[in-house]
Amino acid sequence: MTLFLLLLFYILVPAFIIYLTQKFPLVNKLGSVAIAYGMGLFIGSIGIFPARSEGFEVLLGTSFILPAEQAQSLFESGKITLNDLIRNRISSMQTTLSDLSVIIAIPLLLFSLDLRKWLKMAGKTIISVVLALISVLIVIYAGFFIFKDKIIDPSDVAGMLIGIYSGGTPNVAAIAKALEVDPTLFVVVNAYDIIIGAFCLFFLITIAQRVFLFFLPAFKKKSELDQSIDVKDQTDDIDDYSGMFSKDAILNILAGLGLSVLVVGISVFLGSLVSKENETTMIILSVTTLGLAFSLIPRVNRIKKTFQAGMYLIVMFCLIIASMADLTTLFRIEYLELFLYVFMAVFGSLFVHVLLSMIFKIDADTVIITSTAMVYSPPFVPVVAGALKNKEVIITGVTAGMAGYVLGNFLGVFTGDFLAGFL
Repeated sequence: MTLFLLLLFYILVPAFIIYLTQKFPLVNKLGSVAIAYGMGLFIGSIGIFPARSEGFEVLLGTSFILPAEQAQSLFESGKITLNDLIRNRISSMQTTLSDLSVIIAIPLLLFSLDLRKWLKMAGKTIISVVLALISVLIVIYAGFFIFKDKIIDPSDVAGMLIGIYSGGTPNVAAIAKALEVDPTLFVVVNAYDIIIGAFCLFFLITIAQRVFLFFLPAFKKKSELDQSIDVKDQTDDIDDYSGMFSKDAILNILAGLGLSVLVVGISVFLGSLVSKENETTMIILSVTTLGLAFSLIPRVNRIKKTFQAGMYLIVMFCLIIASMADLTTLFRIEYLELFLYVFMAVFGSLFVHVLLSMIFKIDADTVIITSTAMVYSPPFVPVVAGALKNKEVIITGVTAGMAGYVLGNFLGVFTGDFLAGFL
């Protein structure tokens, strides 16, 4: 009964969170992901989950859960307590549900990507995206060698930080799954990113344009937007969850979910063809590749509300994974270097991006909107574009954000695996 109620909580609460963001502008500014993290951390910290005994902690070692049969056998032999057994079942359900939510979400997020249309009008966006990715690679790799002896699992952290600057939470979740990152480490990195990212977003919305104009050219407005691109159609729908529970929307979402499950099934099969240690990585990269491939099919690309369904699952993932973490870890002095690494990733990457943009003469507004899309994901693009008083860069930002979704998983997983060889 406890597991069933917890399952309902994880499935239904994201709907409540999204409702709050749609109903109240102030809550919307916080964002559904940040709220999900906060609620998850609260649930995980108030003691509603049974505490693990010291003996069970020893048996777990570096693992998060034990196989059900092994846990049952240990309980029957008196080596672990009933609370340990219940906690193991809860942790097993949390792990399974978080894994499913993120791998099913990835194709749903990609199905709505109109790659042909965005590539046709991308212009300097592609250059700015490439410069942003080069910037984050430079900073993350440099930070790895600075902090690798001072933080835990530095290669995993580096892989996740690549995801932070190339698509935000969906990418970080996928990369963490591929690299099999400890849930507590995942939450700590994301919590620091939310804190630091809030200051970075405030900077981008307020004075970034005036500061960057000292170094970068001003945006040259076109006489009119490309008439083949419907700005409202391409942007307003990104963060529009209205009507998700209407009959037509539910049918569309079910169709999208069916296709996403098919993609996951094919990816799991492909994962079974490689070694066990590379299986998860193969599944994540296959899901990303196949999701992008399916987006090129017009009938799939036109399915409504797939992006929102994918984000719903990402919010669910954040709620689950945060509830699995220990809130006290955020305030441990040994995580100071980790905080500094995340700070370096966010602001250092932005600094290097500006330097490279000076060389390639990318305008200030394009740099700001590209950085916004890459770090905070497309839903934040219209907000920052409004602060810039430049509607023309909205499509630029959406293009950059979607490019980040596609490329971030590959770069993050590669970085995590590659840098592990230096430990």
